[in-house]
Amino acid sequence: MTLGWEEIRAEVLRRIRAREWPPGALIPGEEALAEEFGVARATVNRAMRDLAEAGVIERKKRAGTRVAELPVRRARLEIPVIRLDVLGRGLTYDFKLLADRVERAPIPVTARLGLPEGTAMRYLETLHLAGGRPFVLETRWLNPAILPAPPPDFAAVSANEWLVTHVSLVSGDIAFTAEPATPREAEVMGVAPGTPLLVAERTTHGTTGPVTLVRLAHAPGHRVQMTF
Repeated sequence: MTLGWEEIRAEVLRRIRAREWPPGALIPGEEALAEEFGVARATVNRAMRDLAEAGVIERKKRAGTRVAELPVRRARLEIPVIRLDVLGRGLTYDFKLLADRVERAPIPVTARLGLPEGTAMRYLETLHLAGGRPFVLETRWLNPAILPAPPPDFAAVSANEWLVTHVSLVSGDIAFTAEPATPREAEVMGVAPGTPLLVAERTTHGTTGPVTLVRLAHAPGHRVQMTF
């Protein structure tokens, strides 16, 4: 069986943890590892790049690759597909597209994404349901420049799921706050105005530029769990 880059990464990490390659040690080159594991050099390169991004190893031109003396601890956040999150809780999933239009984005939105003032963006409002009840209200400003022609039908697949599965996201930021439900959120989610909601606001950028700014208002009682 041909090994994938994940298996190569796991084996390299095992050797580092077992002190077969102690801190500061020089790691064999990609060609040598590719020959040892019987894979293409590109597969080894992908595994080593991932370890370097995690701060486990240090790669320098003409100096080779070494185990980091003091590994940088970094947490990688994976953007969840809300449908899978709901199904993972043992609940049925559905969603409703409440709004889908193109209009000039507000200045705070374009400023957050680094886009020119007055840029036309696609505004989407999606209610995700768990067990038939409101789960998350997704309010999204989407850069139409990243969409293919013809664009996807977000009434058939949610923007959340389409973006996670079709767009390479390379950076972004996320903030979690507890906020009172706006009149619109209260109306859609069936709660009293001002009800405390867990809100996540996230911006993301892809390989070709700004992608989206999204606000996720979760139903009361929502719990977020992260694994490092």
